[in-house]
Amino acid sequence: MSFVLGRADDASAGNTGRLGCYRALDGSEGAPLYLDLDGPHAALIVGKRGYGKSYTLGVVAEELARARGVAPVIIDPMGVFTAMGELADGEPVPATIVDDPAVPPASLDPQSWCALLGLAPESGAGGLVWQAASDATTIEEMREAVQATDAPDADRRAASNHVAMADGWRVFDADGLSAADLSGGEVTVVDLSGLDAAPMNAVASGICESLYRARIEETIERLPWILLDEAHTFFDGVAASALETILTRGRAPGVSLVLATQRPSVVPAVGRSQSDLLVSHRLTTQRDLDALDAARPTYMDESLAERLPAVPGEVVVVDDATETVHAAQVRERATPHGGESPSASAVSLDG
Repeated sequence: MSFVLGRADDASAGNTGRLGCYRALDGSEGAPLYLDLDGPHAALIVGKRGYGKSYTLGVVAEELARARGVAPVIIDPMGVFTAMGELADGEPVPATIVDDPAVPPASLDPQSWCALLGLAPESGAGGLVWQAASDATTIEEMREAVQATDAPDADRRAASNHVAMADGWRVFDADGLSAADLSGGEVTVVDLSGLDAAPMNAVASGICESLYRARIEETIERLPWILLDEAHTFFDGVAASALETILTRGRAPGVSLVLATQRPSVVPAVGRSQSDLLVSHRLTTQRDLDALDAARPTYMDESLAERLPAVPGEVVVVDDATETVHAAQVRERATPHGGESPSASAVSLDG
C-alpha cells in the first residue's frame, strides 16, 4: 500500500510523484512513498552538508518535470542542477538550462527596486527610483526617467548611479525571463552560480514576482512550483519579500514553493511555520534543531532531534495535511547529481 504526502483525501486522485519509500525500524525498505503534486504546497527540505538535501530537491524536480499541469523552476545558486539536462535513466526528464539568466526590470515592483539598491523609498534618490520603476520597462528608460525630473541634482545623480550599478550586473533585460518563458511543462533550471548576492537575489525576486503575478492575473495556466536551493541566501536579500508573499499567499493562486537549506535557523519563522511539508535529513547544530522544534506541530509528540536519521538519503517527513510523521528513504535520482564534493584522491596527475 502506498501513501501520498500532502494529501488528506483520495490518494489515487491527481498528480503524484515518487519521493522514495518508508524506512522500517530495521532499516529495510517499506512501501512506496509519494508526494502530492496536484495542489499547491509550501515545503522545507533541511539537512547538513553532505546528507542529501539538494539530492532530494532534485528528486522532487524530476517528478514535477514528468507531471501534468505544473511548471517547475529551480533557482540554482550553486550550479548543481545543470546536469538535469543530461540523459536520464528510465523515463526522460524534460529540462531547460538557463545559464545566463536575466529578468525584465518590470518584473520587480518599485519597492523591490528600492530595497535592491539600498535606497529608502522616502529619500530623494529612492523616490526617483520608485517613480522610474513604476513606469519604465528597460534600465535605459529608468535612467531617462530619473534625468527628466526636476529633482535636485544630488538626488538625480545618486539615483542614476544606483541604476547604473544594477545595469552593470547584466541580469536585467526587457526580453529576459518572463512568466510565459517559465511556464512550460519541463523543469527550468536557472543557473545563478557566479553571481554575487545582490544580482542573484534580483533574478530570484523577478522570477518569484512574475510567476505569482501571472497566476493572480491568470495569464498562465500551469501551476508554478519554485524550487529554491540554499534558501537562507535569499532570505537575507531583496528576494525575501517575494518569497514571504508566496509562503503566505501563494496557495490561492496555486504557486508552490520548495525551500532547501542547511541552515533552517536562518530561514524566517514564516518559512518554517507556513510549510505544510518538512523533509529533514540529518542536522547537528543545536540552533537549527531549536528553530525547527519551535515550529513543531502539536501532533508530533517528540522533538525532531529524537527522530532524525544518521545516514545520507534517509529523512524524517512531517506532513501537516495528514498530521503524520514518517521515516523514509529518498529514491535514487534518474539524472546525474551535481552536488557531490570533489576529492583530491580522484585527481589524476598523469602527464
